[in-house]
Amino acid sequence: MKGPLFYSKILLFGEYGIIKDSKGLSIPYNFFKGALKVSDTPDQEAIESNAHLKNFATYLEGVQDQGVVKFDFEKLYTDINSGMYFDSSIPQGYGVGSSGALVAAIYDKYAEDKITVLENLTRDKLLKLKAIFGLMESFFHGKSSGLDPLNSYLSLPILIHSKDDIEPAGIPSQSTVDKKGAVFLLDSGIVGETAPMVSIFMESMKQEGFRNMLKTQFVKYTDACVDDFLKGDVKSLFSNIKELSHVVLHNFKPMIPKQFHKLWQHGIETNDYYLKLCGSGGGGYILGFTQDFDKAQASLKDYKLEVVYNF
Repeated sequence: MKGPLFYSKILLFGEYGIIKDSKGLSIPYNFFKGALKVSDTPDQEAIESNAHLKNFATYLEGVQDQGVVKFDFEKLYTDINSGMYFDSSIPQGYGVGSSGALVAAIYDKYAEDKITVLENLTRDKLLKLKAIFGLMESFFHGKSSGLDPLNSYLSLPILIHSKDDIEPAGIPSQSTVDKKGAVFLLDSGIVGETAPMVSIFMESMKQEGFRNMLKTQFVKYTDACVDDFLKGDVKSLFSNIKELSHVVLHNFKPMIPKQFHKLWQHGIETNDYYLKLCGSGGGGYILGFTQDFDKAQASLKDYKLEVVYNF
């Protein structure tokens, strides 16, 4: 048995802000993927994944009573008992949606009356899917918006206007000639955990100054970046990303690993690149934007960079 592939995602803009109704833009990232499998000779990783799936299935049985989604548990448990596991190249704790792909795979295979990718995806259907996925993914994060699995399930860019307003988005096609500019991932080499980062954020939200900064600066620049990116206005985009990078460095320091504070500042001062959080931060990948990838690479020569999108 081998299920269909589900891809990782990258939230280009909107981390933390979408909790407070900023815009957001999430894109599938096909470099990493996962699928449900059964093997006759499972390795240690497959055995651990299988045990994890068992716990997840128990959790899903518990939330079934909420009437949001129904699963074929007989089929699910039969497959788990025959050794099913999630075979994934998506790194965990890196902000690229490892649990989202698993949630999407389980929904796709075992949900009854599922909403499929092929039907006309009305706003109501998208919001229903997001609610189902949020409930399912809460098993991994404590509280989930459901966006990561939604992105993985649909394999489409998703534009978030607010919590209750989302739509599939068309993003400008990547330029194939003169591709100097890029969005890239920088590997921090540290595994990040979502839950502690989110609780630091929620704690900060109790302070009026932080709430003000979020509204007047963070959300303002995030929204502007989303608009610029979708319009393909690269000049305005980089001016807004620079501001956003600056706001994040000064107000989200606990989410940025200490050894990257100087590197972050260096990008802002030299304009070689601008860094921002990828997901909740605390480690994993850091997202970078540059108008000249060769220059950014030279500046960040000690780090592993992966290009996600070309301008």
